[in-house]
Amino acid sequence: GKVCVIGGGVVGFNAAQMAAGLGADVTILDRNPEVLERLGYYFESRAKTRFANAANVAECVAAADLVIGAVLIPGAAAPKLVTREMLSTMRPGAVLVDVAIDQGGCFETSHATTHAEPTYVVDGIVHYCVANMPGAVARTSTYALNNVTLPHMLRMADKGWKDALRSDAHLAAGLNVWNGRVTYKAVADDLGYDYCPMEEALA
Repeated sequence: GKVCVIGGGVVGFNAAQMAAGLGADVTILDRNPEVLERLGYYFESRAKTRFANAANVAECVAAADLVIGAVLIPGAAAPKLVTREMLSTMRPGAVLVDVAIDQGGCFETSHATTHAEPTYVVDGIVHYCVANMPGAVARTSTYALNNVTLPHMLRMADKGWKDALRSDAHLAAGLNVWNGRVTYKAVADDLGYDYCPMEEALA
């Protein structure tokens, strides 16, 4: 089977790893040359990497039995990289999995589905667009989430939230709203809210 993974971040990497482990013919597309280089070193001959431009996306999607959309722009809606016109180039019964559905989806024909009714068909192509996919393994995903968030919660409890955020840039990047104002510029711009710089919130 041919698997096309659009996006080489955490989700895309893990999807490609699973597909390659099952013996699929995997192609990963990304716009960041450093990401492509890192993925190339890791997968070697087990997966191909290509730069994610319109022509390469269209070619990869047309050949794929499974397309996994793993594109994320932090704080903003996902770009629509697979158009409805591209569906006509795919094999009937091919599958699109839109992991970016929580950010609006990266396929033009995507709309959110549920675990109760996870799929629908458009132009002969099966779409799987379940919002909050980790909810399928709720207990496991809860343990995983707790393991990575608990140290941060303890740090905030010990230092207070402002000092904890001042001492950890990664934790500070997680602040989205302060005192009723949006502190994440992409979210504020996308939704039309007033933007409050992080420095002001932590002052």
